[in-house]
Amino acid sequence: MNNNFIIESSPHLHHPDSTSRIMLDVIIALIPAGIWGVFVFGVKALIVIAVSIIGAVLGEYIMCKVFKKFTLTDYSAVLTGLLVGYNMPPAVPLFVPFLASLFAMLVVKWAFGGLGCNWMNPALGGRLFVFFSWTGYMTKWTAPCTNFATIDAVGGASPLGFVKTGMMDFSGSVSGPIEYMKQAGYEVGYLDLFLGNVSGCIGEVSALLLILGGIYLLYRKVITWEIPGAYLITFALFTWVFGGLKFTHSFFTGDVLFNLLSGGLMLGAIYMATDMVTTPLSSKGQIIFGIGCGFLTFLIRFYGSFPEGVSLAIVLMNIAVPLIDRFSKTRVFGVEPVKKGAKK
Repeated sequence: MNNNFIIESSPHLHHPDSTSRIMLDVIIALIPAGIWGVFVFGVKALIVIAVSIIGAVLGEYIMCKVFKKFTLTDYSAVLTGLLVGYNMPPAVPLFVPFLASLFAMLVVKWAFGGLGCNWMNPALGGRLFVFFSWTGYMTKWTAPCTNFATIDAVGGASPLGFVKTGMMDFSGSVSGPIEYMKQAGYEVGYLDLFLGNVSGCIGEVSALLLILGGIYLLYRKVITWEIPGAYLITFALFTWVFGGLKFTHSFFTGDVLFNLLSGGLMLGAIYMATDMVTTPLSSKGQIIFGIGCGFLTFLIRFYGSFPEGVSLAIVLMNIAVPLIDRFSKTRVFGVEPVKKGAKK
């Protein structure tokens, strides 16, 4: 049986864009966030992104030779490398993003047959591979080097990491993470988080530019609202209800804005959770997928060992996609489902 095309039941809508056009649109949407990352973290950030792209393209080239195909012109390797680079700390040794991109292409993508056959987002697979292999390098942050930076004194700790580590031994009561950080000498506000004047991975710090890129992708109909919408709303809801317990010891006091703007949530929800290959086929399934991503991200962030849970949450939901598709696929018009035990 030929599995090159696994699609939903009719009716079908023709999408005029080619794979390369879709990949280019996503790359265009991501470029402003990358430029900002280079601006606030310096030339080293640009080198990390470049090495990530080189590793991905090299991996794609090797597998093209092995499988006697040529897919370099669809720009999927460039996009994967770009996303790997965006998920790297600015000061990471260069072998880390290079190996992450190679792993993403050789193992996550091509081991399952190439584009369209992988069950996991390649960039996330590469990031998780190096995160668990070289955790020290992947959690060493750089303070932004803008003239208006205010956090040099704390050595560039990411907001999520600073709060997660500090709250382990905190027994007092504060209104939320922003007040806690101010008391500890970490002067970061909502505007810093929104614009990207904070420590973090290269391409994730500017929520503003990531959101603008997402609006562009919605306009171009490269992505739809279901996954990012369900993801962010679910995460926000759980954060509001349970996220304030560590600070105020009360329900419905969580700082939604801080948690939405911090870490890799916007990058993950808009650009990686929406990967066409590794997400459900139906609109209903995509909403379920987004809800699962939001809940798991909340669970890992607030009750897990790591301050961030976006990558792991999306990959775990990637695993659940076949099950989601099974229970959410569109019924074929005019065909009744066969009941168990019924005569044929």
